Amino acid sequence: MSYAKVLSVGLVGMRGHLVEVEADVANGLPLVALSGLPDTALHEARDRVRAAIVNSGQAWPNRRITINLLPATLPKSGSGFDLAVACAVLAGAGELPLAALQGVVVVGELGLDGSVQPVRGVLPMVLAAARAGLRRVVVPLANAAEAALIPGITVRGTDNLLRLVNFVRGGEPLLNPPVVAPPAVASGADLTDVVGQGLGRRAVEVAAAGNHHLSMKGPPGAGKTMLAQRLPSILPDLDDEAALEVSALHSVAGTLPPGAPLLRRPPLQAPHHSATVPALVGGGSGLARPGALSLAHRGVLFLDEAPEFSPRALESLRQPLEQGEVSLRRTGGETAFPARIQLVLAANPCPCAKPAGDPACECTALARRRYLARLSGPLLDRIDIQVTLEPLTTAALLDESAVSESSALVADRVAKARAAAVARWAADGWRNNAEVPGAALRSPAWRLPRSVLAPVRQLLDRGELSARGYDRVVRLAWTVADLAGRARPNRGDVCEATELRRGELG
Repeated sequence: MSYAKVLSVGLVGMRGHLVEVEADVANGLPLVALSGLPDTALHEARDRVRAAIVNSGQAWPNRRITINLLPATLPKSGSGFDLAVACAVLAGAGELPLAALQGVVVVGELGLDGSVQPVRGVLPMVLAAARAGLRRVVVPLANAAEAALIPGITVRGTDNLLRLVNFVRGGEPLLNPPVVAPPAVASGADLTDVVGQGLGRRAVEVAAAGNHHLSMKGPPGAGKTMLAQRLPSILPDLDDEAALEVSALHSVAGTLPPGAPLLRRPPLQAPHHSATVPALVGGGSGLARPGALSLAHRGVLFLDEAPEFSPRALESLRQPLEQGEVSLRRTGGETAFPARIQLVLAANPCPCAKPAGDPACECTALARRRYLARLSGPLLDRIDIQVTLEPLTTAALLDESAVSESSALVADRVAKARAAAVARWAADGWRNNAEVPGAALRSPAWRLPRSVLAPVRQLLDRGELSARGYDRVVRLAWTVADLAGRARPNRGDVCEATELRRGELG
């Protein structure tokens, strides 16, 4: 037999595509030709596969070998095709019967010694195979537990090429995915750690209940970072669909822990303020990879010292915040990654970080304005909640009788508020209040009475609030009502939402 075909999967961004790995072994001068839009890493597969086959005790066919990856118009990248290429070459040379691999997807990178190494993106690869109607996959043993997260798929792992060859020849069986122990309950950051700051705690709770973006301004030590880091602790666990989506993103990025179960907790990404635009929104040569923005999908993206980020990095967030995804065009093609996040910004009041009115602050009014102006108006207009935190007082810090609510108690209220929002908006496909379009809130079915909206209408008439800001205040009012257990917002809810939007509560 001079021709053989083995199935594999290629990734373009988050989307997997079935790839047919063809090998034709013909008489002629020894040569290995590779076609089908391979990248550099895939071109190098010729040397890796040859060494792996020889070091596994198999015969390398010293003939003219042509390897093609179908469809040829689809860009191919990475080293995940190595195992399929090796099987196709051996089968084309007549060394390997392929009956056992009919309808089986094969994925894995080969070491020179024939070992099978883990690859990125196995989860979306196996998901693509399932969507194509295939039900059996062979993956590196280190990726087997990850691949087994897809229901209805028979997953087998291999740690070296020889094991797979013996399996195909009817010898030793492949390895079952390792049993993954359930994750231990982490005793991480809790809201009880936050002293005082009733305004900040309320802002974080409302943000969590409605999936609203949040901005906090205040001097160092006020609790901005502590509050932001504890926001994920009061968010509900991800449902099956969201957990699979988030886990697939981290699989593509190579940040999914080995042997880890499905990611159930909302992720937190907190990049340093020196992060570049590609690090934040995604990038790279050829086909782009996800950045911190997408890795925070269904979770929290926290930008501490936000004015210190480059203007280009901050402005690159505007479009994804509205659309819920980031689209990247590179020389290798265009990719799109989901990016439905909660954005949390923290900023000092001025370059020297002293509170307003502090005699030690030497910053002029112009310097303060310029510093905060690094957060542009269009970006801040997309932030639902904008609060200013005051310095922590000595009395609050040393009050031994003060007891703060735990994350568990707040999370219970947040879960009930989110359940109310889901029941209200599920028929229209929205998960939370922050996703509801302004047009829907102004429709007859959900329009609030003029008397209830009077406070926010006055701000709109005076030009103190934009049309986008008006919609965001109304969304916030629905969230405040959900937390209080009311079916519809009242005037008090609108007033609180207005003050949360404008920066302080009375």
